[in-house]
Amino acid sequence: MAESIIKNVNILTMNADKDIIEKGVVVLKDNLIHDMGNEDLLSKYPSDNIIDGKNGILIPGMINTHTHASMVVFRSLGDDVPDRLKRYIFPLEKKLVNKELVYLGAKYGIIEMLLGGVTTFTDMYFFEDEVARAAKELGVRGVLGETIINFSSPDSEEPYGGLDYCEWFIEKWKDDNLIIPAVAPHAPYTNDKHHLQLANKLSEKYDVPLMMHVAEMGYEYDQCLEEYDMTPVQYLDSIGILSERFISAHSILVSDKDIDILEKRKVGISHNVGANSKGAKGVAPITKMYQKGMKLGLGTDGPMSGNTLDIVTQMSLVGKIHKLHNKDRSLFPASEILEMATIGGARVLNMDNEIGSIEIGKKADLVLFETDSINMQPLYDYYSVLVYSSNPSNVDTVIVDGKILVKNKKLVESNIMDKVKEQLKMIKNNILEVSKEL
Repeated sequence: MAESIIKNVNILTMNADKDIIEKGVVVLKDNLIHDMGNEDLLSKYPSDNIIDGKNGILIPGMINTHTHASMVVFRSLGDDVPDRLKRYIFPLEKKLVNKELVYLGAKYGIIEMLLGGVTTFTDMYFFEDEVARAAKELGVRGVLGETIINFSSPDSEEPYGGLDYCEWFIEKWKDDNLIIPAVAPHAPYTNDKHHLQLANKLSEKYDVPLMMHVAEMGYEYDQCLEEYDMTPVQYLDSIGILSERFISAHSILVSDKDIDILEKRKVGISHNVGANSKGAKGVAPITKMYQKGMKLGLGTDGPMSGNTLDIVTQMSLVGKIHKLHNKDRSLFPASEILEMATIGGARVLNMDNEIGSIEIGKKADLVLFETDSINMQPLYDYYSVLVYSSNPSNVDTVIVDGKILVKNKKLVESNIMDKVKEQLKMIKNNILEVSKEL
């Protein structure tokens, strides 16, 4: 296959040294980064397939390490309801969630992520096969887990029915080039010890990720202390399910001892700063985690929690909230925040040998930010402009697995968006009627 070339870009490689190549060139072949360097490469690789970056900023594809994409259909409902999960979200899902809604919501959510520069997302929900179908059709990379929970759910009349679904789902998708199936028990307070250990055995059997909400809720923390005289992290460790395959979403209510345990077990941490602050749940101590060199990535949580699915928005919040919370404006230089959005997320997913940085031999998952818009100038520091000045509308081009999915700020297959919007209109009234009853 002939090479394709991206030229005239400022490359933030996000490699171990955070090398920057100005006026750089990246050569793609098939789905991999074949070569990279300065403008001299243009004479070495003559090609008709050239993208002119127009002095934009090229970064590795961003990674959303925790979300529930299909919940985008409920976005802006019940934003200010106390204890919203139990009083509002669970009942709403029980009444409305079905295959069609999950597929439609996933498609819309994935489109939003792609337009915001997300090339890999980690998702847990019901009917997760529909999320996989949507991701595959749109060409995005996904780490996807079926929710396991201790009550009847939209896709299982029996409690813990997600376990059987999980195994079927893993068998179906385990050899796919874009989809990585996972196991997703909801939380320590919605799964008993026996079923958490069964979920872990399933994860171990297939060597796939095990993801869960951990140390997110005050009542979760109190329950663990009351029943086990342990924190949620200590409890999960005591039953033997923490490992390098484990992805811990939120991890807000954690002690120094908990952090030591998470570090020792090589657990990946998904930091969801936007959703956590909006939900008034607290600020995760990621400063300590980062200083320990732990696997740390960024997530949006569901679009009903943080109201957005892009990681660009999260980056600015990471800097501002942690500087304020710690009363130290020197914390988290912008380069460290972009690290969490890219190679850090890849480490969380144990995929950093494939994605997360721009290096020869890695998958061609790339995002080009234009720098012509007024909010992107003047440009003194590439990292600062991306983290504090840019927004998703500055994403010009998105490439996943070597294929251009977004070009000139629009989906290459633009008719998909129109179809999805039309379908959303059809179910909106039904959602509104049910929500009024809650």
